[in-house]
Amino acid sequence: MYGTVLPVGEAAGQEQQSAAKAPDGVVPAEGTIADGQWQLWEVFTQEEQGAPHEHAGSVRATDAAHAIQNARDVYGRRGKVINMWVVPTGAIAATTPGDAGPFFDPMNERPYVHPHFYKAPRGVRGV
Repeated sequence: MYGTVLPVGEAAGQEQQSAAKAPDGVVPAEGTIADGQWQLWEVFTQEEQGAPHEHAGSVRATDAAHAIQNARDVYGRRGKVINMWVVPTGAIAATTPGDAGPFFDPMNERPYVHPHFYKAPRGVRGV
């Protein structure tokens, strides 16, 4: 439809190599990519009940449990974090900067959704 959606790792040029492409026929250990590094995970933290999760940074780990432990050690030290999510970087889909116009402009095709077409009744404040 509109735009191209790429996994974040590919959008940033960080393509992961598969085990079949490992040098010298060496199969990487579970949770690693062919160059021997652990898988990259994005960390999202929540500081208050009902508050949104916010991107805190990235950690490398072999699996989800390991990623949570690493994220806790790095981003949970301050004591304000009450909840944490970790997501493999390759699982995140994102738009490309070049698609910003076509992807986000369809709202301009429906001007009636903008509030300047509505009149506020008399006596209403803060609108």
